[in-house]
Amino acid sequence: MHRLNILAIHRDTKILATVLRLINANGQWNGIGAITNEEAIELFHQQPVGIVLFCSGIDPESEEKLKAVFSTQKPAPIFLQHFGGGSGLLSAEIYEALAKQGH
Repeated sequence: MHRLNILAIHRDTKILATVLRLINANGQWNGIGAITNEEAIELFHQQPVGIVLFCSGIDPESEEKLKAVFSTQKPAPIFLQHFGGGSGLLSAEIYEALAKQGH
């Protein structure tokens, strides 16, 4: 079974670990995480990414730069902002984004 790769970007390692744990609780998803823009770009180019999750703390300039880099993938990933909340909220945000894209 193919798992959807979700690249989560957060500047805080502890919060990123929590976000990845919540993502990986779903057997259909594979959460990968990055702290820096450079790390995010490197991880993005290592494997196909279906969703890029911008967590709180990512400044608008970094988000736009990363979107420009990530949009070169065909098909482009879904970009999603997540500002916190429990596992139910994160899952709902991901499912809603996938539904909007017809997944």
